[in-house]
Amino acid sequence: MNRDQVYMGMAIRMARETVGQTSPNPSVAAVVVKENQVVGIGVHVKAGEPHAEVHALRMAGDKAQGADIYVTLEPCSHYGQTPPCAEAVVEAGIRRVVIASSDPNPKVSGRGIRMMTEKGLEVKTGVLKEEADELNRSFFHFIQTHMPYVRLKSAMSLDGKIATSTGESQWITGEEARLDGHHYRHQSDAILVGINTVLMDNPKLTTRIPGEGENPIRIVLDTHLRMPPSSQLIRDSQAPTWIFVGNNVTEEELQQFRNDSHVRVIPVSSEEVKVEEVLRYLGEHKVTSLLVEGGATIADAFVRADLVDETITYIAPKLIGGKEALTPVAGKGIEQLKNVRSLEVVSTEMIGQDIKIVSVRKGES
Repeated sequence: MNRDQVYMGMAIRMARETVGQTSPNPSVAAVVVKENQVVGIGVHVKAGEPHAEVHALRMAGDKAQGADIYVTLEPCSHYGQTPPCAEAVVEAGIRRVVIASSDPNPKVSGRGIRMMTEKGLEVKTGVLKEEADELNRSFFHFIQTHMPYVRLKSAMSLDGKIATSTGESQWITGEEARLDGHHYRHQSDAILVGINTVLMDNPKLTTRIPGEGENPIRIVLDTHLRMPPSSQLIRDSQAPTWIFVGNNVTEEELQQFRNDSHVRVIPVSSEEVKVEEVLRYLGEHKVTSLLVEGGATIADAFVRADLVDETITYIAPKLIGGKEALTPVAGKGIEQLKNVRSLEVVSTEMIGQDIKIVSVRKGES
């Protein structure tokens, strides 16, 4: 690796630690280097707080004069909750700016670069771009589509079963794989299941990572509002619970959930809850990433609507069998192969005794 790649790699590793806590902003890190020594580092910790460049420049102080700065994402050029970072870089006396990813927003893309080059700074782009883009795949998708990035997670046996023919499903995969799955909850703004999963498992849908973990918004698709008031999603207020229902649910039925401040019941425009409308609503409320965990019929709705952006699949070295045993995607399915979307496998690895495969839409990686 050359010098630029070494320091950008450092910045990317720092930014990776913040994935899941900066939404609706991207995860960004910056490193200030002078005379081949790191004099300032910074990450964007949380939306509304100073950006990575500001933290790094403050640490560098006077040493920023004539230094290089490595940033995982193009410095912003507009006033929002914080001043433009491109302006701060110029004022600090930085001589050279190295950028991994350009801003994906067509309204602002390139403006930060132009602001700095017009002031005489040397700007280099595209250093470790693929690695940096991967960090903010959800953010980039949200900026371009105004809807959350959808990850479909499943755990199954070698023969593609998520439960036995009697419905027993706990646990097919090992503890290591289950813990790995909780990291995706931490990194997601919201997690979604259908009402059947709630009725069968009574889950909390919280993040259980020792010592850390942000809880996502808990989304339930419940056309006829069968949600039991005694369920953990209602009684447990660790995270918000949003229930999407059909438009034929009565006011009297809605009233039973009015006193729970963490619960929001959202009637859609039709009798049946459609995932397209749910995603539009989530996008309007700045939900940039959604983890779909269950069940097989819900997964089918996302597949048939062509709204799956990424799959995370854990495969246990077990054979369950059974014609009636459930598969990860059930429902109607797609009738013709020509209409089936091809995904691109971007990683495979062993998690404990299980295989983990991650795939994305072609062009998203």
